[in-house]
Amino acid sequence: MEFDLAGLALIGVVFGVAGTVKGVIGFGLPTISMGILGAIIAPDIAAAILIVPTFLTNVWQSFVGKHTLAVLRRIWPMLVAVVLGTIATAGVITGADPRAAVALIGTMLFLYAAFGLSGVRFRVPKKTETWASPAAGLVTGLINGATAIFVLPGAPYLQATDLKKDELIQALGFVGLVAPGALALGYSLNRPIDAGLWPAVVVALVAAIAGMTAGQMIRNRLSVAVFQRWVFIGLAGVGCVMLVRAFL
Repeated sequence: MEFDLAGLALIGVVFGVAGTVKGVIGFGLPTISMGILGAIIAPDIAAAILIVPTFLTNVWQSFVGKHTLAVLRRIWPMLVAVVLGTIATAGVITGADPRAAVALIGTMLFLYAAFGLSGVRFRVPKKTETWASPAAGLVTGLINGATAIFVLPGAPYLQATDLKKDELIQALGFVGLVAPGALALGYSLNRPIDAGLWPAVVVALVAAIAGMTAGQMIRNRLSVAVFQRWVFIGLAGVGCVMLVRAFL
């Protein structure tokens, strides 16, 4: 599939916005980009475009920090489970009825937004991480493989642990590295890679990096809590639009 200039411009805007959000709150690039693009183009094409930008923009988040080894020792069972779950369901997004995939993605977005807006918080005792970490990773992987969205339940789970702020950012970054990598593997096992998508991938990557740079500047001037609230409202709206589209 090839995109004209208007299509490439749209992709640039979408990933610029998604990158800005990630720059401010530390995550959200695949969620927002998949949410918007998945309502406009086929979900499997949208997923193929976001893999590279998602992977590369998480490199700095994972390895720039002093807690790399400690975080990896703690969450490696979760990361392994993410890979296994993703590969197990990667055929869903490449072979499913597009309307069913759109409905599934819309549901995931709405549930995640509703959780974020609810204010509900829970804690995961460290002694339960032996089984809770791989369980959260497996479910995250299963959802990632089917929808290209890996925030549920991975992000809420990590936020519920006693990881410090910097450790949490790195942990989210590692999930953001592993999930799209596993998705790329699962995607390639289910269909050939379309070389015509590379211009769109390059535009998406450049726009995402520019957005992240802007987001980091905004983060220093804006209340992250307020900004995150509006992000959740926006995600809920996108999810509702996708559900309406799927059932019309």
